[in-house]
Amino acid sequence: MGDLAPLPDRPLRRREPATVELTRELLTYLASGDVTPGQRLPGERALSEALGVGRAALREAIKSLILLGVLEQRQGDGTYLAKEPSSLLPKVIEWGVLLGNNQLTDLIEARQLLEVTLAPQAARNRSAVAAARLTQLIEEMRAASHDYDRYIEADVQFHLELAAASGNEVLTGVLSNIRSLIEAWAHRVIESAQETESSLAMHVPVLDAVIEQDEDRARAAMQALMDRATRRLRLSLPAAEQRAVES
Repeated sequence: MGDLAPLPDRPLRRREPATVELTRELLTYLASGDVTPGQRLPGERALSEALGVGRAALREAIKSLILLGVLEQRQGDGTYLAKEPSSLLPKVIEWGVLLGNNQLTDLIEARQLLEVTLAPQAARNRSAVAAARLTQLIEEMRAASHDYDRYIEADVQFHLELAAASGNEVLTGVLSNIRSLIEAWAHRVIESAQETESSLAMHVPVLDAVIEQDEDRARAAMQALMDRATRRLRLSLPAAEQRAVES
């Protein structure tokens, strides 16, 4: 298969959980330039043999990268590197959520700061159209119930719409740039919890405060939501990553 890029020529070093190290190795490989956007990756067997890892661990690593939009799964045709090369390098920061590296604590704190800053601004500046759109997204989350993909899509959009309602274009742009981080975070938390009701219950007070244009309540409600989301994210991580985040 001459159209495939060369694979890393060394086995993985077993200093971390296999899926963590393997995901990092794949990211290094994909970001090296040896694989071009839109190019198909080698098959599962070839990759697992070249990397010296089990196919189950490889599948988990690939699933994580598909979730973040780095890879695309085409039914019956294989796995491809996403066609947007400009998005690859910024994702290095976002990958921390799944890799459990030292940037994870900083990422958590950065998102909390952004969201808690934007919520009261949204309460102050929101338009009637923005309020209606946020209400619609909460109803979409409620209707999604155990359809986790549908719930997460509406959840992420709620946070982005809330940011846009603030009128702060700079901070809204920053939050938009870490959309993949928010999606990865939501997937980990919701799929680990296997329910959406408690998440929805934390979002509703944010919506109510924004609709009523109560800045203090919006700030407090978003802080409560983010505190809980952070605790659930940490609980969803493997033990090694939990220790790294808490240290």
